[in-house]
Parts: sequence; structure tokens; C-alpha cells
Amino acid sequence: MMYTIGIDLGGTNIATAVVNENFKILGKGELPTNADRDALSIAKDMAKTVDMACEAAGVSKESIEWIGVGSPGAVNKKTGVIEYANNLHFSNVPLKQYIEELTGIKCYVENDANAAAYGELLAGAGRGYSDMVAITLGTGVGGGVIIDGKIFDGSNSFGAELGHTVIMVDGERCTCGRDGCWEAYASATALIRQTKAAMEADKDSYMWKIADSLDQVNGKTAFDGMRAGDQTATAVCEKYIEYVACGITNMINIFQPQILCIGGGISKEKDNLLIPIKAYVEANRYSKEAKQQTELKIAQLGNDAGIIGAAMLGKLYQ
Repeated sequence: MMYTIGIDLGGTNIATAVVNENFKILGKGELPTNADRDALSIAKDMAKTVDMACEAAGVSKESIEWIGVGSPGAVNKKTGVIEYANNLHFSNVPLKQYIEELTGIKCYVENDANAAAYGELLAGAGRGYSDMVAITLGTGVGGGVIIDGKIFDGSNSFGAELGHTVIMVDGERCTCGRDGCWEAYASATALIRQTKAAMEADKDSYMWKIADSLDQVNGKTAFDGMRAGDQTATAVCEKYIEYVACGITNMINIFQPQILCIGGGISKEKDNLLIPIKAYVEANRYSKEAKQQTELKIAQLGNDAGIIGAAMLGKLYQ
């Protein structure tokens, strides 16, 4: 049996697991990232979670084939250097070198969204496919592109930033500094902002019974209001879904993947999200006459996608 380790390095937590060759998680270790620290201190805690995961799995470190890390930001997978990750305050951090020196185990490093997409391809919604786009609707709009079974990230490691394609010229300012990005309209953060604006405009909306104050609004508030029959909430959801579907149609028109899967917290709405997106894509896609059409699915692995994908990076880069 082959054992590898996957580390999902997030802005909040370091989540690590021992994974076997059948993509099963055998044991986990987790510590807070405390992202304001220097990179080496974070790497030392990553190494600690490796020990924790091995202990939880009942597996010795000597039996681990490799460690794979999914990190935010632009990752040079050839050198294992995090060239830039704003939420971790990383700039040209040699993470591969740090992890290998601290653990004595070979390490591969990849962008976290790419690692999650690879995990979904191997063990989740994309199993059995070779060409896939994965979208994550969370704090931002994450994206991963798999072409012929391999992760695509461009010539300079900055590729596949799908959330930073524009769907509204001169639109709302995105955190990246550009106006009108898909992320500025289709992320969970954007949905919360849209929900609050609608509630302020309609003091009689049922959403005020769901969230007593604007501070309590979350990504479910509008969908819960829609289920309760509230017209204002329904309008928020319909417009939000249109934003999501517009970007998804763009991705399909560009890549024509076998499958596009949608993950992140908002994806828990499942058919409330998927059915209208499918209708929008059907009406607007370029490939109406093609015999083979992109299949749309909800992602299956949740937070484990990044860990499983990272754990399998050695299959790509050995």
C-alpha cells in the first residue's frame, strides 16, 4: 500500500492528512496558520501536522512516499517557490525546500485551487474524465483547469485565475484592483453584499426574520428567504445565479471541458443552484450544435478535495 501526505495550506488553518493509493484519508492533523507570522514559522507548523497525521493514521513517516502541498497564490511548481500569496504575505518563499528540510520527505507544491480541482478529478465529481474545469464559490471565485489529466497554470504559474475574468465592464471593484471581475459578482462575499443591499431596500423582506441584523447575513440568507417565498430574496438569488452562470458559460466556451464542477459553500444549494445554471448555459453556450456537451455537476469532496489532490501531486510531477 502506498501512503502519501496532502497539506491544504489556508489563510486560517493548516489541514494535513495521510492518504492511500485509493484516495482514502487515513488520519488528519490540523493547526492554525496564524498567517501574520514569517513563512518559516508556518512551515515548521506544517511539519508538525505531518507528524500529527502520521500518528492519527498509524503510519510511520518513513513509509510516506511524498508530501504534496496546496497553497494559495502563484506557485512555481518546478521550483516549489510560492512567488506571491497576498493573504499569507508570501513573496518568493521556497516552501518545497522548507518542507523537505523539516521532514526529510520529498515535497511537491501546487496552487490550492489547482490541487482541489485535481482531487475532484481523481476521486470526486470528475472521476473517469481527463478534461475538467472546477469552480469554487467561496470568499472569492476559485478555479482550476485540468487538460488531458494535467493541471494547467499557464507559462508563469499565474494561469487559471478564472475569478478574475471580467463579466461587467466598468463594474464593481474587485479585491484584485480590476473592475467588474466575475469574483466581484459571483463569490459568496458578493452574494452577502447583494443580500444586505436588498434587505436595506426592503425593510419588510422575510430575510429580516432570518437574519436579525445585517451582521448576521451569510451566503444562505437569500436562499432561505427564497425557500420561504420572499420575492426580494428570490430576486437576489436569481440575479446572483445569473452572474455565476454567465462566468460558467464563459469557461465552457473557452475550454469546452468534459465536465465542469461547482464547489464551495454556495454549492451546498445543489439543485437550487445547478438547475437554473444548466438552463442559462443551455440557452447561451456557443457549442449548441456540438454532439458532446460539457456536463455540469456539484463537486463531491468538499474540504477534502485540496488535501486529496495535494497528496497525489507526485503522480504528476515525479
